[in-house]
Amino acid sequence: MKTRVYTSMTQKIYNSATRKKEILKPVKEGTVGIYVCGITAYDVCHIGHARSAIFFDVVVRHLRSRGFEVIYVRNYTDIDDKIIERAKNEGVSIAQIAEKYITMHDEDMAALRVEPPTVAPRATEHIKDMVDLIDSLVRKGFAYSVDGDVYFDVEKFPDYGRNCGRNLEEMFAGARVDINEKKKNPLDFVLWKASKPGEPFWESPWGPGRPGWHIECSAMSRRYLGDTFDIHGGGEDLIFPHHENEIAQSQAATGKTPVKYWMHNGFVKINSEKMSKSLGNIFSIRDILNNYHPEVVRLFILQNHYRTPLDFSEKSLVEARAALARCYSAFQLQKQVLAGLRGKDNSYEETSSAKDEEIINQFNELKNNFDAALDDDFNTAQALGYVFEAIRLLNNYFAAAKKTDDSVKMRLLNKSKELFEHFKSVLGIFYDDPDSFFISGKEKEALKRGLDVGEIEKLVNERNAARKSKDFKKADDIRQKLAQRGVVVKDSNNTTTWIIE
Repeated sequence: MKTRVYTSMTQKIYNSATRKKEILKPVKEGTVGIYVCGITAYDVCHIGHARSAIFFDVVVRHLRSRGFEVIYVRNYTDIDDKIIERAKNEGVSIAQIAEKYITMHDEDMAALRVEPPTVAPRATEHIKDMVDLIDSLVRKGFAYSVDGDVYFDVEKFPDYGRNCGRNLEEMFAGARVDINEKKKNPLDFVLWKASKPGEPFWESPWGPGRPGWHIECSAMSRRYLGDTFDIHGGGEDLIFPHHENEIAQSQAATGKTPVKYWMHNGFVKINSEKMSKSLGNIFSIRDILNNYHPEVVRLFILQNHYRTPLDFSEKSLVEARAALARCYSAFQLQKQVLAGLRGKDNSYEETSSAKDEEIINQFNELKNNFDAALDDDFNTAQALGYVFEAIRLLNNYFAAAKKTDDSVKMRLLNKSKELFEHFKSVLGIFYDDPDSFFISGKEKEALKRGLDVGEIEKLVNERNAARKSKDFKKADDIRQKLAQRGVVVKDSNNTTTWIIE
């Protein structure tokens, strides 16, 4: 097992609670505990889930690349009103519904190359932890029981609303709260729900029932990360009430600040409109991946700073695909040149010019700049700028390297490969073999447009035969025929390739 060496550096995080950037100072030096709110398992995952999962995946990857040991916890809510309703409508158990959508979630995350968390706890596996936490709040006077329900008394917690920048009066005026005569205050939130006929339940000091949503995360984060841990993440929509309620119940129970740094990614919009089921503009990860390579989705999401709104559209995905294709074109040439060099005898003494050394220094500088961008509040948009700069540097080198000694060329290309391996390990892109990437991309785009890949290949071969026999008119006619279908033919180094624009 590889031993991680902690690298001392200055990692800055924008803390949603204080609304400013702060230097990361973990509870335990060299180790970072992270908790991110996961899915409620009642439906397929959409692009909003993808944004949160991909961003926090990069947070974990970057911190690990810097030498931190990261304990990453991402939960599943597998008991909830929506799950119960879906199970009732489909005539199956809540366990079957939860299992179905947890499995689909895991498949989607694997497809998007999101690495599994250190721990993926399920709410139903931690009922005792929740009951114990609620019991502690009742005994300390922060919660009260009415007819088997248990509520948190927000007026007993003076700091309620501070982290989301609101006071009780503002929240009372603006909050959409259910009218419930059992509550002392409309803002009081449920910790334990008494069971209704036909619903699943667990035994508790207040009678049979099930936990409220907010208590789950407090209980599970505390179980795996302790009373106080480093980073709590989630979507911007969770700031209030979910995360505000987590803070209140955790701090009331333990007397300690539960989280040092709160991180929230921005909303996802669809063609500049708010994403919502009522508008019918929610796109599932599965539907998107039917038409686009997973790395296109990752690149599209990471090209935007995580705290800004993300505008999802067909145009934005097409642009991300084109940018990714430019990267893989450079990798394809890199692969071909390195394969040729490895077939030669490069054992003679290596000589390198000042220009060659300058290029190597530029590669090193780009790596340092890339890491520094992520050190500054995980700025993936800026970090990707350095990735594209490295691609331009590589392409410029190919154009000017014809007279470079083979051994020097191999050294430079291996250095570039090492650089892109680093980008790959942190951003979760560039995993494919270049040839496989283009084949997969062509197949997806052809399927999307109703084109036959076999027919395209046949026409390309016919054109090559025509060129070989010097029937250039026929070759041009075939090129135009393909172009009318959006297929562009490229000739280089005695080979012919094609792409779909």
